[in-house]
Amino acid sequence: MTTALENKSTTTEIRARFDQEVERFSCLETGQQATIDAVLVLDLVAQTSAMHLHPHDTVLDIGCGAGNFTLRVLQDVSPLQCHLVDLSQSMLTRAEERIRKMGIASVHTYQSDFRASSFGESSFDCILAGAVLHHLRDHEDWKLAFKRFHTWLKPGGRIYVSDLAYFEVPDAQNVMWKRYGEYLESLGGKEYRSKVFAYIDKEDSPRSLPFQLDLLKSTGFSNYDVLHRNSVFACYFGVK
Repeated sequence: MTTALENKSTTTEIRARFDQEVERFSCLETGQQATIDAVLVLDLVAQTSAMHLHPHDTVLDIGCGAGNFTLRVLQDVSPLQCHLVDLSQSMLTRAEERIRKMGIASVHTYQSDFRASSFGESSFDCILAGAVLHHLRDHEDWKLAFKRFHTWLKPGGRIYVSDLAYFEVPDAQNVMWKRYGEYLESLGGKEYRSKVFAYIDKEDSPRSLPFQLDLLKSTGFSNYDVLHRNSVFACYFGVK
C-alpha cells in the first residue's frame, strides 16, 4: 500500500463507487470474485454460524453490500432478524429486496458508516463483516470498531470477519501479493489486475491477521479462531 492514510478515499468517494457496483455484487457465486475463495468462505461462515444461531436470532451485517453474507447464512438457518448497514443506499435496497424474497419479514436497513451507528449493548447474536474492515484507517479507528462490536454482541455472540489481511513479514507479503496479482490476471487479464490494485491502494488500509486476532483478545472476546486463509485473504471469528 503506497497511498498515505490521510490521502485515502473518503466515505463519500467509496459510496459513489459502490453505488455503481450493485449488479456485480448481486450474485452469491461471483459477487466477490476479486476475493480468493469467496464462495468457500461464504459456506464456512454460514455452516459455522448455523451451529450457534437459532431461528429468530438477530444478525447485524455491516458493509452488507448486496446482502450476500446474510443471504448465505439464511440458507442454513432461517428466519432471522436481519439488520443491514452500508454506505450505499443502492446496495441496501438490493440487499433488502433479495432477503425479503426469501420470506424474511424482519429486515432493517441503515444507510451509514457503521462507525457512526449507535446500537445498544447486547443487541445482536451475530455480526457479519465481509470485506468492510479494510476501510478502517489508523489503529485507534480499528480499536474503537472492535470495542463497538464487543458491546453490540450478546454474551456468547459471535463476529465473523472475512477480509484482506496482509503479512507483516515483507518477503512473505511480496510473494503473496504477486500470487494475488496472478489470480486477478486469470480472471480478467492485466487490465483487471491493475484496476483492482488501484482501488485497493486508494481505498483500503488493511491490517495483518495477527493484529486483528490480538485486537479481539485485547477487546475482551473470550475465544477466537481462523476459519480459512489463502494468500492475502483471511476469515476468522470471535466469541464474546
